[in-house]
Amino acid sequence: MVRCRTTTCPGQPRAIEFFQGTLAQRSEFETVRIFDTTLRDGEQTPRTSFDYDDKREIAAVLDEMGTHVIEAGFPANGEAEFEAVRDIAESTNTAVAGLARVVDSDVEAAIDSGVDMVHVFASTSDVQIEDSMHATREQVLERSISAVERVAEAGADVMFSPMDATRTDHDYLAEVVEAVDEAGTDWINIPDTTGVASPSRYAEMVSFVDERADARIDVHTHDDFGMATANAIAGIEAGADQVQVSVNGIGERAGNAAYEEVVMAAETLYGADTGIDTTQISELSATIEAKSDVPVPVNKPIVGDNAFAHESGIHAAGVIENSDTFEPGVMTPEMVGAERSLVLGKHTGTHAVREHLEDAGYDPSKEEVRDVTRQVKDYAVEKRRVTARDLHRFAADVGVEKASESSEVRT
Repeated sequence: MVRCRTTTCPGQPRAIEFFQGTLAQRSEFETVRIFDTTLRDGEQTPRTSFDYDDKREIAAVLDEMGTHVIEAGFPANGEAEFEAVRDIAESTNTAVAGLARVVDSDVEAAIDSGVDMVHVFASTSDVQIEDSMHATREQVLERSISAVERVAEAGADVMFSPMDATRTDHDYLAEVVEAVDEAGTDWINIPDTTGVASPSRYAEMVSFVDERADARIDVHTHDDFGMATANAIAGIEAGADQVQVSVNGIGERAGNAAYEEVVMAAETLYGADTGIDTTQISELSATIEAKSDVPVPVNKPIVGDNAFAHESGIHAAGVIENSDTFEPGVMTPEMVGAERSLVLGKHTGTHAVREHLEDAGYDPSKEEVRDVTRQVKDYAVEKRRVTARDLHRFAADVGVEKASESSEVRT
Protein backbone atom coordinates (compact mmCIF):
# COMPACT_ATOMS: atom_id res chain seq x y z
CA MET A 1 0.00 0.00 0.00
CA VAL A 2 1.28 3.44 -0.94
CA ARG A 3 2.54 5.59 1.93
CA CYS A 4 0.67 8.84 2.53
CA ARG A 5 1.73 11.26 5.20
CA THR A 6 -0.78 12.31 7.83
CA THR A 7 -0.72 13.53 11.41
CA THR A 8 -3.56 11.25 12.45
CA CYS A 9 -3.00 7.88 14.11
CA PRO A 10 -5.17 5.02 12.82
CA GLY A 11 -8.48 4.74 14.62
CA GLN A 12 -8.13 8.02 16.46
CA PRO A 13 -10.40 11.07 16.06
CA ARG A 14 -9.21 13.50 13.42
CA ALA A 15 -7.10 16.26 14.97
CA ILE A 16 -7.04 19.53 13.03
CA GLU A 17 -5.64 22.71 14.57
CA PHE A 18 -8.02 25.00 12.74
CA PHE A 19 -11.34 24.96 10.93
CA GLN A 20 -12.25 27.51 8.31
CA GLY A 21 -15.18 28.04 5.96
CA THR A 22 -18.12 25.72 6.51
CA LEU A 23 -16.13 23.65 9.00
CA ALA A 24 -15.92 26.59 11.39
CA GLN A 25 -19.53 26.05 12.52
CA ARG A 26 -19.77 22.84 14.53
CA SER A 27 -22.29 23.57 17.27
CA GLU A 28 -25.63 22.51 15.76
CA PHE A 29 -25.92 19.30 17.82
CA GLU A 30 -23.69 17.32 20.16
CA THR A 31 -25.08 13.78 20.06
CA VAL A 32 -26.98 11.57 17.62
CA ARG A 33 -28.65 8.24 18.24
CA ILE A 34 -28.38 5.69 15.43
CA PHE A 35 -31.36 3.45 14.64
CA ASP A 36 -30.33 0.82 12.10
CA THR A 37 -32.99 -0.60 9.81
CA THR A 38 -30.76 -2.66 7.51
CA LEU A 39 -32.45 -5.90 8.65
CA ARG A 40 -35.93 -4.50 8.04
CA ASP A 41 -36.16 -1.68 5.50
CA GLY A 42 -32.79 -2.61 4.03
CA GLU A 43 -34.00 -6.14 3.43
CA GLN A 44 -36.92 -4.70 1.46
CA THR A 45 -34.43 -3.89 -1.30
CA PRO A 46 -35.79 -5.60 -4.42
CA ARG A 47 -34.27 -9.08 -4.86
CA THR A 48 -32.61 -9.01 -1.41
CA SER A 49 -33.22 -11.42 1.44
CA PHE A 50 -31.35 -12.14 4.66
CA ASP A 51 -31.72 -15.61 6.17
CA TYR A 52 -31.69 -16.35 9.89
CA ASP A 53 -27.90 -16.70 10.09
CA ASP A 54 -27.37 -13.52 8.07
CA LYS A 55 -29.56 -11.55 10.43
CA ARG A 56 -27.86 -12.88 13.53
CA GLU A 57 -24.38 -12.15 12.13
CA ILE A 58 -25.24 -8.63 10.99
CA ALA A 59 -27.00 -7.82 14.25
CA ALA A 60 -23.97 -8.99 16.24
CA VAL A 61 -21.69 -6.57 14.36
CA LEU A 62 -24.14 -3.68 14.71
CA ASP A 63 -24.36 -4.46 18.42
CA GLU A 64 -20.59 -4.56 18.82
CA MET A 65 -20.22 -1.23 17.01
CA GLY A 66 -22.49 0.53 19.49
CA THR A 67 -25.62 1.03 17.39
CA HIS A 68 -28.40 2.38 19.62
CA VAL A 69 -31.34 0.48 18.09
CA ILE A 70 -31.45 -2.46 15.68
CA GLU A 71 -34.73 -2.91 13.83
CA ALA A 72 -34.47 -6.65 13.43
CA GLY A 73 -37.51 -7.22 11.24
CA PHE A 74 -41.28 -7.61 11.01
CA PRO A 75 -42.25 -10.32 13.54
CA ALA A 76 -45.70 -10.90 12.03
CA ASN A 77 -44.13 -11.81 8.69
CA GLY A 78 -43.89 -15.55 9.31
CA GLU A 79 -42.37 -17.94 11.83
CA ALA A 80 -38.78 -17.63 10.57
CA GLU A 81 -38.88 -13.85 10.82
CA PHE A 82 -40.41 -14.04 14.29
CA GLU A 83 -37.68 -16.39 15.51
CA ALA A 84 -34.91 -14.24 14.06
CA VAL A 85 -36.26 -11.10 15.72
CA ARG A 86 -36.79 -12.91 19.03
CA ASP A 87 -33.31 -14.42 19.07
CA ILE A 88 -31.64 -11.12 18.18
CA ALA A 89 -33.56 -9.43 20.99
CA GLU A 90 -32.31 -12.08 23.41
CA SER A 91 -28.68 -12.09 22.27
CA THR A 92 -27.75 -8.42 21.90
CA ASN A 93 -27.05 -5.63 24.34
CA THR A 94 -28.43 -3.08 21.89
CA ALA A 95 -32.12 -2.21 22.04
CA VAL A 96 -34.01 -4.20 19.41
CA ALA A 97 -37.12 -3.02 17.57
CA GLY A 98 -39.79 -4.95 15.72
CA LEU A 99 -42.11 -3.45 13.12
CA ALA A 100 -45.91 -3.69 13.28
CA ARG A 101 -48.81 -2.26 11.36
CA VAL A 102 -51.65 -0.80 13.40
CA VAL A 103 -53.24 -4.25 13.28
CA ASP A 104 -53.86 -6.27 16.43
CA SER A 105 -52.11 -9.42 15.19
CA ASP A 106 -49.02 -7.46 14.13
CA VAL A 107 -48.79 -5.67 17.45
CA GLU A 108 -49.19 -8.88 19.45
CA ALA A 109 -46.54 -10.67 17.38
CA ALA A 110 -44.09 -7.84 18.00
CA ILE A 111 -44.81 -7.83 21.72
CA ASP A 112 -44.48 -11.64 21.91
CA SER A 113 -41.09 -11.52 20.16
CA GLY A 114 -39.66 -9.81 23.23
CA VAL A 115 -38.31 -6.72 21.51
CA ASP A 116 -37.44 -3.64 23.53
CA MET A 117 -39.31 -1.35 21.14
CA VAL A 118 -42.36 -1.87 18.94
CA HIS A 119 -42.35 0.36 15.89
CA VAL A 120 -45.96 0.79 14.82
CA PHE A 121 -46.92 2.62 11.66
CA ALA A 122 -49.99 3.78 9.79
CA SER A 123 -50.35 5.63 6.51
CA THR A 124 -51.40 9.25 6.95
CA SER A 125 -51.26 10.67 3.41
CA ASP A 126 -54.63 10.61 1.67
CA VAL A 127 -53.32 8.66 -1.32
CA GLN A 128 -52.08 5.87 0.93
CA ILE A 129 -55.06 5.93 3.29
CA GLU A 130 -57.45 5.55 0.37
CA ASP A 131 -55.51 3.33 -2.03
CA SER A 132 -53.23 1.31 0.23
CA MET A 133 -54.98 0.99 3.59
CA HIS A 134 -58.48 1.37 2.10
CA ALA A 135 -59.54 3.21 5.20
CA THR A 136 -60.60 6.66 6.34
CA ARG A 137 -58.71 9.29 8.30
CA GLU A 138 -60.88 8.57 11.31
CA GLN A 139 -60.14 4.84 11.17
CA VAL A 140 -56.40 5.44 10.88
CA LEU A 141 -56.46 7.72 13.89
CA GLU A 142 -58.44 5.22 15.95
CA ARG A 143 -56.21 2.27 15.05
CA SER A 144 -53.07 4.28 15.73
CA ILE A 145 -54.18 5.28 19.22
CA SER A 146 -55.20 1.70 20.01
CA ALA A 147 -51.86 0.25 18.83
CA VAL A 148 -49.80 2.75 20.80
CA GLU A 149 -51.84 2.15 23.95
CA ARG A 150 -51.48 -1.64 23.62
CA VAL A 151 -47.68 -1.52 23.28
CA ALA A 152 -47.36 0.92 26.16
CA GLU A 153 -49.55 -1.33 28.27
CA ALA A 154 -47.26 -4.29 27.47
CA GLY A 155 -44.27 -2.37 28.81
CA ALA A 156 -42.26 -1.98 25.62
CA ASP A 157 -41.08 1.33 24.23
CA VAL A 158 -43.35 2.66 21.50
CA MET A 159 -42.34 4.32 18.27
CA PHE A 160 -45.09 5.60 16.01
CA SER A 161 -44.61 6.43 12.34
CA PRO A 162 -47.15 8.45 10.34
CA MET A 163 -46.12 6.81 7.08
CA ASP A 164 -45.72 9.15 4.11
CA ALA A 165 -45.60 12.09 6.51
CA THR A 166 -44.00 14.34 3.91
CA ARG A 167 -47.07 13.99 1.65
CA THR A 168 -49.59 14.28 4.50
CA ASP A 169 -51.96 17.19 5.06
CA HIS A 170 -50.40 19.26 7.87
CA ASP A 171 -53.61 19.64 9.86
CA TYR A 172 -54.23 15.91 9.82
CA LEU A 173 -50.59 15.18 10.63
CA ALA A 174 -50.86 17.46 13.64
CA GLU A 175 -54.03 15.68 14.76
CA VAL A 176 -52.40 12.24 14.53
CA VAL A 177 -49.16 13.34 16.22
CA GLU A 178 -51.00 14.95 19.12
CA ALA A 179 -53.25 11.91 19.55
CA VAL A 180 -50.49 9.27 19.65
CA ASP A 181 -48.42 11.50 21.89
CA GLU A 182 -51.27 11.66 24.38
CA ALA A 183 -51.73 7.89 24.02
CA GLY A 184 -48.21 7.33 25.33
CA THR A 185 -45.80 6.95 22.43
CA ASP A 186 -42.14 7.39 23.35
CA TRP A 187 -40.92 8.21 19.87
CA ILE A 188 -42.47 9.78 16.80
CA ASN A 189 -40.71 8.86 13.60
CA ILE A 190 -41.14 11.20 10.62
CA PRO A 191 -40.89 9.11 7.46
CA ASP A 192 -40.07 10.66 4.10
CA THR A 193 -41.45 7.48 2.62
CA THR A 194 -41.16 8.41 -1.04
CA GLY A 195 -38.09 10.63 -0.78
CA VAL A 196 -39.81 13.89 -1.78
CA ALA A 197 -38.42 16.07 1.01
CA SER A 198 -35.65 18.61 0.69
CA PRO A 199 -33.41 19.54 3.64
CA SER A 200 -35.08 22.86 4.46
CA ARG A 201 -38.62 21.51 4.05
CA TYR A 202 -37.84 18.40 6.07
CA ALA A 203 -36.32 20.48 8.85
CA GLU A 204 -39.51 22.54 8.97
CA MET A 205 -41.57 19.35 9.30
CA VAL A 206 -39.40 18.08 12.15
CA SER A 207 -39.90 21.39 13.96
CA PHE A 208 -43.62 21.24 13.21
CA VAL A 209 -43.95 17.80 14.83
CA ASP A 210 -41.61 18.63 17.70
CA GLU A 211 -43.77 21.61 18.67
CA ARG A 212 -46.84 19.37 18.94
CA ALA A 213 -45.50 16.41 20.90
CA ASP A 214 -43.57 15.58 24.05
CA ALA A 215 -42.27 12.35 22.48
CA ARG A 216 -38.73 12.27 21.16
CA ILE A 217 -38.29 12.68 17.42
CA ASP A 218 -36.78 10.13 15.05
CA VAL A 219 -36.21 10.65 11.31
CA HIS A 220 -36.44 8.24 8.38
CA THR A 221 -35.47 9.43 4.91
CA HIS A 222 -35.38 7.85 1.46
CA ASP A 223 -33.03 8.61 -1.41
CA ASP A 224 -35.31 8.92 -4.44
CA PHE A 225 -33.83 12.33 -5.26
CA GLY A 226 -30.41 11.71 -3.71
CA MET A 227 -31.15 13.72 -0.56
CA ALA A 228 -31.63 11.04 2.10
CA THR A 229 -28.48 11.75 4.10
CA ALA A 230 -28.84 15.53 3.73
CA ASN A 231 -32.46 15.33 4.89
CA ALA A 232 -31.53 13.12 7.83
CA ILE A 233 -28.85 15.56 8.96
CA ALA A 234 -31.27 18.48 8.48
CA GLY A 235 -33.72 16.64 10.71
CA ILE A 236 -31.11 16.30 13.44
CA GLU A 237 -30.23 19.99 13.09
CA ALA A 238 -33.93 20.79 13.55
CA GLY A 239 -34.12 18.92 16.84
CA ALA A 240 -34.56 15.20 16.14
CA ASP A 241 -32.69 12.92 18.55
CA GLN A 242 -32.35 9.83 16.40
CA VAL A 243 -31.92 8.91 12.74
CA GLN A 244 -32.89 5.72 10.94
CA VAL A 245 -30.27 4.40 8.54
CA SER A 246 -29.28 1.31 6.60
CA VAL A 247 -25.78 0.11 5.78
CA ASN A 248 -24.71 1.08 2.25
CA GLY A 249 -28.03 2.93 1.98
CA ILE A 250 -29.89 -0.18 0.82
CA GLY A 251 -33.68 -0.20 0.96
CA GLU A 252 -36.83 0.29 -1.07
CA ARG A 253 -36.28 1.79 -4.54
CA ALA A 254 -33.24 4.13 -4.31
CA GLY A 255 -32.71 3.19 -0.66
CA ASN A 256 -32.40 4.88 2.72
CA ALA A 257 -30.03 7.31 4.37
CA ALA A 258 -26.76 5.41 4.61
CA TYR A 259 -25.45 4.33 8.02
CA GLU A 260 -21.87 5.18 7.12
CA GLU A 261 -22.71 8.59 5.63
CA VAL A 262 -24.84 9.79 8.52
CA VAL A 263 -22.44 8.52 11.20
CA MET A 264 -19.34 10.03 9.60
CA ALA A 265 -21.03 13.33 8.75
CA ALA A 266 -22.24 13.66 12.34
CA GLU A 267 -18.90 12.65 13.85
CA THR A 268 -16.59 14.68 11.63
CA LEU A 269 -18.48 17.60 10.09
CA TYR A 270 -20.42 18.36 13.26
CA GLY A 271 -18.08 16.98 15.91
CA ALA A 272 -21.04 15.10 17.40
CA ASP A 273 -20.88 11.86 19.37
CA THR A 274 -22.72 8.90 17.84
CA GLY A 275 -21.13 6.31 20.10
CA ILE A 276 -20.32 4.20 17.03
CA ASP A 277 -17.00 2.39 16.57
CA THR A 278 -16.39 3.82 13.11
CA THR A 279 -13.29 1.69 12.46
CA GLN A 280 -15.59 -1.25 11.67
CA ILE A 281 -17.60 0.60 9.02
CA SER A 282 -15.71 -0.70 5.97
CA GLU A 283 -15.91 -4.29 7.19
CA LEU A 284 -19.62 -3.93 7.93
CA SER A 285 -20.20 -2.46 4.48
CA ALA A 286 -18.44 -5.39 2.82
CA THR A 287 -20.54 -7.84 4.83
CA ILE A 288 -23.78 -6.18 3.77
CA GLU A 289 -22.62 -6.01 0.15
CA ALA A 290 -21.97 -9.75 0.14
CA LYS A 291 -25.12 -10.82 1.96
CA SER A 292 -27.51 -8.43 0.19
CA ASP A 293 -25.96 -9.02 -3.25
CA VAL A 294 -26.18 -5.26 -3.82
CA PRO A 295 -22.84 -3.97 -5.18
CA VAL A 296 -21.35 -0.87 -3.60
CA PRO A 297 -20.67 1.73 -6.34
CA VAL A 298 -17.01 2.70 -6.59
CA ASN A 299 -17.93 6.35 -5.99
CA LYS A 300 -20.06 5.58 -2.93
CA PRO A 301 -19.18 8.01 -0.11
CA ILE A 302 -17.14 6.58 2.77
CA VAL A 303 -17.10 2.93 1.63
CA GLY A 304 -16.72 2.99 -2.17
CA ASP A 305 -13.41 1.88 -3.69
CA ASN A 306 -12.74 5.45 -4.82
CA ALA A 307 -13.67 7.17 -1.56
CA PHE A 308 -10.00 7.56 -0.60
CA ALA A 309 -8.39 6.97 -4.01
CA HIS A 310 -6.48 9.57 -6.03
CA GLU A 311 -5.29 9.49 -9.64
CA SER A 312 -5.01 13.11 -10.79
CA GLY A 313 -1.41 14.28 -10.65
CA ILE A 314 -2.26 17.51 -8.83
CA HIS A 315 -4.40 15.70 -6.26
CA ALA A 316 -1.93 12.87 -5.71
CA ALA A 317 0.97 15.27 -5.26
CA GLY A 318 -1.00 17.23 -2.68
CA VAL A 319 -2.12 14.12 -0.80
CA ILE A 320 1.42 12.74 -0.71
CA GLU A 321 2.55 15.98 0.95
CA ASN A 322 -0.48 16.29 3.26
CA SER A 323 -3.67 14.25 2.94
CA ASP A 324 -5.72 17.24 4.09
CA THR A 325 -5.11 19.01 0.77
CA PHE A 326 -7.57 16.95 -1.27
CA GLU A 327 -9.48 15.03 1.40
CA PRO A 328 -11.99 16.52 3.86
CA GLY A 329 -9.37 17.08 6.55
CA VAL A 330 -11.72 15.85 9.27
CA MET A 331 -11.99 12.26 8.03
CA THR A 332 -9.26 9.78 7.20
CA PRO A 333 -9.55 6.26 5.75
CA GLU A 334 -8.22 4.83 9.02
CA MET A 335 -11.24 6.21 10.85
CA VAL A 336 -13.55 3.90 8.86
CA GLY A 337 -11.19 0.93 8.62
CA ALA A 338 -10.16 1.68 5.04
CA GLU A 339 -6.90 2.52 3.28
CA ARG A 340 -5.86 5.38 1.04
CA SER A 341 -4.60 4.58 -2.45
CA LEU A 342 -2.85 6.40 -5.27
CA VAL A 343 -4.14 5.00 -8.54
CA LEU A 344 -1.98 4.82 -11.65
CA GLY A 345 -3.76 5.94 -14.81
CA LYS A 346 -4.10 8.47 -17.58
CA HIS A 347 -4.07 11.41 -15.15
CA THR A 348 -1.18 10.18 -13.01
CA GLY A 349 1.76 12.49 -12.24
CA THR A 350 5.35 11.79 -11.33
CA HIS A 351 4.79 12.09 -7.58
CA ALA A 352 2.42 9.12 -7.51
CA VAL A 353 4.64 7.05 -9.81
CA ARG A 354 7.65 7.67 -7.57
CA GLU A 355 5.63 6.58 -4.52
CA HIS A 356 4.56 3.38 -6.26
CA LEU A 357 8.08 2.60 -7.46
CA GLU A 358 9.61 3.19 -4.04
CA ASP A 359 6.93 1.09 -2.37
CA ALA A 360 7.73 -1.67 -4.85
CA GLY A 361 11.36 -1.55 -3.76
CA TYR A 362 12.86 0.57 -6.54
CA ASP A 363 15.24 3.51 -6.25
CA PRO A 364 14.40 5.55 -9.37
CA SER A 365 16.13 8.65 -10.60
CA LYS A 366 14.15 11.73 -11.62
CA GLU A 367 14.55 10.86 -15.30
CA GLU A 368 13.48 7.24 -14.72
CA VAL A 369 10.35 8.43 -12.91
CA ARG A 370 9.48 10.63 -15.88
CA ASP A 371 10.02 7.75 -18.32
CA VAL A 372 7.87 5.34 -16.29
CA THR A 373 5.17 8.01 -15.91
CA ARG A 374 5.08 8.42 -19.68
CA GLN A 375 4.60 4.67 -20.13
CA VAL A 376 1.84 4.61 -17.51
CA LYS A 377 -0.06 7.41 -19.28
CA ASP A 378 0.37 5.88 -22.75
CA TYR A 379 -0.85 2.51 -21.50
CA ALA A 380 -3.81 3.93 -19.58
CA VAL A 381 -5.01 6.20 -22.40
CA GLU A 382 -6.25 3.05 -24.15
CA LYS A 383 -8.63 2.56 -21.20
CA ARG A 384 -6.45 -0.15 -19.73
CA ARG A 385 -6.02 -0.51 -15.98
CA VAL A 386 -2.42 -0.22 -14.76
CA THR A 387 -1.58 -3.10 -12.42
CA ALA A 388 1.42 -3.81 -10.21
CA ARG A 389 2.66 -6.23 -12.85
CA ASP A 390 2.48 -3.47 -15.46
CA LEU A 391 4.47 -1.15 -13.19
CA HIS A 392 7.24 -3.74 -12.81
CA ARG A 393 7.30 -4.20 -16.58
CA PHE A 394 7.59 -0.46 -17.18
CA ALA A 395 10.36 -0.22 -14.59
CA ALA A 396 12.25 -3.03 -16.29
CA ASP A 397 11.85 -1.37 -19.68
CA VAL A 398 13.31 1.85 -18.33
CA GLY A 399 16.02 0.03 -16.39
CA VAL A 400 15.07 1.16 -12.90
CA GLU A 401 17.14 -0.64 -10.29
CA LYS A 402 15.88 -2.09 -7.04
CA ALA A 403 16.88 -0.10 -3.97
CA SER A 404 19.21 -2.88 -2.71
CA GLU A 405 20.87 -3.17 -6.12
CA SER A 406 21.40 0.59 -6.26
CA SER A 407 22.93 0.53 -2.80
CA GLU A 408 25.34 -2.25 -3.80
CA VAL A 409 26.42 -0.32 -6.89
CA ARG A 410 27.12 2.80 -4.86
CA THR A 411 29.11 0.74 -2.37
